[in-house]
Amino acid sequence: QVQLVESGGGLVQAGGSLRLSCAVSGIIFRPYAMGWYRQAPGKQRELVAGVTSSSLTTYADSVKGRFTISRDNAKNTVYLEMNSLKSEDTAVYFCNRNPPISFWGQGTQVTVSS
Repeated sequence: QVQLVESGGGLVQAGGSLRLSCAVSGIIFRPYAMGWYRQAPGKQRELVAGVTSSSLTTYADSVKGRFTISRDNAKNTVYLEMNSLKSEDTAVYFCNRNPPISFWGQGTQVTVSS
């Protein structure tokens, strides 16, 4: 049974920080690239950060320099450290493989108040 369990979201003021976690089970983790995605109200889901199996990282221009993705292959977990948060970062955040599989977890809500 595939499980993608995101956690760590919440309400934060602009300029603040959050650290998201995603526990992955039921699928092979180590050899695959992973990503953090987000979906804001009325918008399509977008990839904001990716990490390869060897921990090479890529970022969307909108989060570059503020977000850091990492993974712990021993724990089958992916993290997203988010700093200098802006109101436009408000969204539900999801993790998945990159490119994603068809299954998605419930995500974790991040709300940034200005």
